[in-house]
Amino acid sequence: MHVIALNHDIDFQGWREAARALALNNVAPEDVTWSVANQDLSLFQPTRLPEIEQGATFNVPAAFVELAQTAILHQTPDRFGLLYRVLWRLRRCPDLLEVSTDADMSRLRSLVKDVRRDEHKMHAFVRFREFGDGRDSRFVAWFEPTHHIVELAAPFFERRFCDIPWSILTPERCAHWDGHRTIFTEGARKTDAPSSDPLEDIWRTYYASIFNPARLKIKAMQTEMPRKYWRNLPEASLIDPLIQKASRTTQAMIARDAPEPRPSQQRKEVPMAKHPAQDNLTALRAEAADCRACHLWKDATQTVFGEGPRHAPIMLVGEQPGDKEDLAGKPFVGPAGQVLNRALEDAGIERDKVYVTNAVKHFKFVPRGKIRLHQKPSTPEIKACRQWYERERAVIKPLLVVAMGATAAQSVFGKITPIGKNRGHLIDLEDAKALVTVHPSYLLRLPDADAKEREYEAFVEDLKIAASFLRRRHAA
Repeated sequence: MHVIALNHDIDFQGWREAARALALNNVAPEDVTWSVANQDLSLFQPTRLPEIEQGATFNVPAAFVELAQTAILHQTPDRFGLLYRVLWRLRRCPDLLEVSTDADMSRLRSLVKDVRRDEHKMHAFVRFREFGDGRDSRFVAWFEPTHHIVELAAPFFERRFCDIPWSILTPERCAHWDGHRTIFTEGARKTDAPSSDPLEDIWRTYYASIFNPARLKIKAMQTEMPRKYWRNLPEASLIDPLIQKASRTTQAMIARDAPEPRPSQQRKEVPMAKHPAQDNLTALRAEAADCRACHLWKDATQTVFGEGPRHAPIMLVGEQPGDKEDLAGKPFVGPAGQVLNRALEDAGIERDKVYVTNAVKHFKFVPRGKIRLHQKPSTPEIKACRQWYERERAVIKPLLVVAMGATAAQSVFGKITPIGKNRGHLIDLEDAKALVTVHPSYLLRLPDADAKEREYEAFVEDLKIAASFLRRRHAA
């Protein structure tokens, strides 16, 4: 009997190496006991893996590897044995994955389905609460997944909430996003997460206002939002009372006269002014002032166009104007602009010799009291505004374009471009070079002073690459 103890509950690499060694030595599934190193193995002690004969190998379908990577996240203890049994059988029956009536395959797909459902529930029912004040604030959530899905679910939150620092705490594993990467730590207790948030009363008011008793289907609602998740949802305290009075509320809604629509608070819709094609910045700025390519102009104070010399060798592209820029009508005049000015000076680049602009020219925000909270532009908004970046670049003809932040990188390259994988080196464009780095506002959001200093130095190092490139071009 072979006793295999994996390093942890989702040790896919450990399972893969053990399964390969066992299969190549023809160890049958019934002769293997699988466990995890921190579990009590009682009378059984882990055994050493058998040696693999040099050059011995075998192949399995890539589809099985994908299923196994997901199924191993299930909480059932028999998942390791099931995966090895399917692997063992695949060597003799390569078409096993296509047999829908096979008991092992049915069980494997059921595990995958459970994991994916749990991942979906985590995406839907995580509720962040703000912890701390001002720049030191962080958004923290408590969640209790059924399976080992924290690392599987984290990329969704990285994309959805990439512009705020957040932490998701669970009993087994915690995820912490600093605006650039996710760090995973050991599990936490529920008391480690904030129990309330000043905005929760607003959220409950909003939830009550959108609750439609006329369309209430209790069984369907409880299927999509099982009661096990209610205890962590701020709106949960309203659900039972709203259900109980749904019938009365529906009758009252039918009896009331239709209300008059409220007047729109947005700027009035006017057609986008038509301008002849221009090839100078003054004309482009005037044309962009009338841009109606997306809806952001309605709430913004004004278009914030680029600024700098007509033939600047470097074009810095940010993400979008912030609150200060929206009011001033100039790019990078707020706190992020101050960080940028200091970093440019430290890198040996004169600010007045670079052209500074943004991928999106209108401020996107949501109001929070008297504060206008920055919101990440969506892909349609980035695409709608890309014409202005392209026309600015055509006029400036820079030698180097520096994309600061994910939104800027998406605009410069025309597709989603991860910062971590692409920063630190020059990338070819059709008629120039490009450099990817973080946005200065990312540095302002870091809660830890050491991390802030470390990331600032990395930002300066990126800008030094730009300075070195220009020196080489001028020397040539």
